[in-house]
Amino acid sequence: MKPFIITLLSLMLILCGSVIQPAAAGEKVIVLLDWFVNPDHGPLYVALEKGYFADRGLTVEFKVPSNPNDPPKLVAAKKADLAVSYQPQHHLHIDQGLPLVRIATLVATPLNCLVVLAGGDIREIAHLKGKTVGYSVSGFETLLLKVMLERHGVDLKDIRLVNVNFSLSPSLLSGKTHAVIGAYRNFELNQMDLEGHPGRAFYVEEHGIPSYDELILIAHRERIGDPRFKKFVEAMEAGVQYLINHPQESWKLFIRGRKDLINELNRRAWKDTIPRFALRPGALDRTRYLRFARFLKNEGMIKEIPPLETWAVELP
Repeated sequence: MKPFIITLLSLMLILCGSVIQPAAAGEKVIVLLDWFVNPDHGPLYVALEKGYFADRGLTVEFKVPSNPNDPPKLVAAKKADLAVSYQPQHHLHIDQGLPLVRIATLVATPLNCLVVLAGGDIREIAHLKGKTVGYSVSGFETLLLKVMLERHGVDLKDIRLVNVNFSLSPSLLSGKTHAVIGAYRNFELNQMDLEGHPGRAFYVEEHGIPSYDELILIAHRERIGDPRFKKFVEAMEAGVQYLINHPQESWKLFIRGRKDLINELNRRAWKDTIPRFALRPGALDRTRYLRFARFLKNEGMIKEIPPLETWAVELP
């Protein structure tokens, strides 16, 4: 009887331990970035370097995509756990039927803007009539431009659109375009200033576009109950809190072992991006998300607005 009791007690201790212990060390989470590593990803790398993921039993691997259009599709196909994406694109993906859900926010304000040369003769958006405007990706960027122009009495057909791929600021500096849409206020403006040709920005949220989250974290709809994701978002919040409190120390963590990131452009972008990070990454502003969805529907970018809980959630 005594050996049986000892065995039973041992089994009970093991079972209790499995209940109160955190996630097993090394539970892997694969996260696809939206683009190459840059200051927009600051809180993620601070959380990694500070060990906030490891503290929660997670081994997180960030991967740079060979094609920036692939991450949402790979998450939808369950080939990756999470992906960094964009709120505007997320609405389009949902409209296309991809089973994706927003679970957290990384950058909580638009970064997109319309940029012209500060020393040029375009001082107002209305001055773009008859001018050439460059863009990188058709669809949402051209919608932004259309709405901003209309607000100032200019029709999209009154300008000449040119696809400059991702050579936004070079097209301005070379004189190929008079303005570009799709420029990021924390990057292109700094890049132009470093080139000795400062830019003037017209911010989308000040010219008829409802505010939105620039960068978000998405997961497969069937996996939002995965306990790893809650722990990931908690670690992400710890990362952004440390970053806000210790920006210089966080910069050193961000560039640790990443010498390619050490340049003046990234230093400036780091400083400019800090105020735009979501302080509560897991929190969801339902009214704001629905308002932006209605804007896209009214503009014909999406056909329907599904129930919010099917495409954007706040993890319990």
